[in-house]
Amino acid sequence: MVAQAWSRALCARLCPGAPRRLHGWGSAAFSSRSPSSSTNDGFLKEKRAQIMSRGLPKQKPIEGVKQVLVFASGKGGVGKSTTAVNIALALAAHDSTKGVGLLDADVYGPSIPKMMNLKGNPELSPKNLMRPLKNYGIACMSMGFLVEETAPVVWRGLMVMSAIEKLLRQVDWGQLDYLVIDMPPGTGDVQLSVSQNVPVTGAVIVSTPQDIALLDARKGAEMFRKVHVPVLGLVQNMSVFQCPKCKHETHIFGADGVRDLAKTLGLDVLGDIPLHVNIRETCDAGQPIVISQPQSDTHFCSFLCSSAPLSPTSKRKEFLTSK
Repeated sequence: MVAQAWSRALCARLCPGAPRRLHGWGSAAFSSRSPSSSTNDGFLKEKRAQIMSRGLPKQKPIEGVKQVLVFASGKGGVGKSTTAVNIALALAAHDSTKGVGLLDADVYGPSIPKMMNLKGNPELSPKNLMRPLKNYGIACMSMGFLVEETAPVVWRGLMVMSAIEKLLRQVDWGQLDYLVIDMPPGTGDVQLSVSQNVPVTGAVIVSTPQDIALLDARKGAEMFRKVHVPVLGLVQNMSVFQCPKCKHETHIFGADGVRDLAKTLGLDVLGDIPLHVNIRETCDAGQPIVISQPQSDTHFCSFLCSSAPLSPTSKRKEFLTSK
């Protein structure tokens, strides 16, 4: 009886105009020879067509933000957040007249508050919008500002997507030339929510040269291509370790794996970042290396400020010189 009741409810939901009478799971109601099966198929096809006709969500620009740059990686632990933070700071250093913001889209494991040395809760504007916290001239927003530092966020996908929407739309970003978004690892709800709802200028994929990381980095690049987000290129992080005593170089995670992947995908390699203790220490201290050691040979803005010529059609040049 319960099964029959459930089946009636399901049929009524999917096929409003279909016959309500069902005789059981194995009866003629579910038989290919049943006269009503073609009717049910028709209603299901019509329902599916209605859903598909709605299409994807319409992209809506973020108020006050000219360009959106997302940093992503298929695999966690490859230094994506460290790279995103330092690139945001490098963009500001590259042109002090440009407004730069940083959004931490990793709801489960926010890193931006610690790396940017920020604590506290956002204030509300007269329009009831959250005001970003600022340091080093960068406007920052993160779930880490809204929950206790040690409190886990235990949410399902729909709640995460709702939170991302609020972090994007219910924040008073002011006037920004660039909004850098630090994505969580993977190719899930957050990536789709951002790429389908916001016009993204381009994505940067961060990976180590390790084969395991490259498998997921490729998936990340392919995902952005499927949702029509331009991939600006790949960053090879932890590319080489140099012994501080003897200066011998060791490719701990392999050599040129990201470069090989870039060739396969037809993408640029935007730069190589070495495995260096200063990069880790400065981010842990809330003083990223671009700010605390701007003359370091581990500088992050090498591909932004490089003297190497960029072709007129280069996506990187379009990003840096537009608007």
